Amino acid sequence: MSHLQTPVNIRPIQPADNEALAQIIRKALEEFGANKPGTVYFNPTTDALFQLFQTPRARYFVAEDENGLLGGGGIFPTAGLPADTCELVKMYLKPEARGLGLGRTLIERSLEAAKEEGFSKVYLETMPELKNALVAYERLGFKYLDGPMGDSGHFGCGLWMLKEI
Repeated sequence: MSHLQTPVNIRPIQPADNEALAQIIRKALEEFGANKPGTVYFNPTTDALFQLFQTPRARYFVAEDENGLLGGGGIFPTAGLPADTCELVKMYLKPEARGLGLGRTLIERSLEAAKEEGFSKVYLETMPELKNALVAYERLGFKYLDGPMGDSGHFGCGLWMLKEI
């Protein structure tokens, strides 16, 4: 297990974060062989996350240390979801930032934001290739669904989960 040598700050996304976050997301998907059509890998909004998260009731958080961005994650009111449900989205970390509890911290911050925004359920879409993420989601109380909810357009994601908050 690696250890980050400097303190980590969690903060809301800023416009200057776009390029670094897009690189983190795409490199992570490549690393796990999940860089396929129907995922955020090919979604143009991945290059403009700050702008995307100006949507009402959307929130995105980044983790950074003195060396730069380590990753991020947030919530989004995805089209087609019930009014009380948001989606946990774009939850990715650099390899050196994994296994340290940082993903859990970002998810917990996102769940808090979901409550603040008036949501009572959080939905997510993922892939079998992201095995460590699946374990984390299960530990945090997400339950598997039989099919997708809403209209994310991510037909490349074959696993769906939901958590009541």
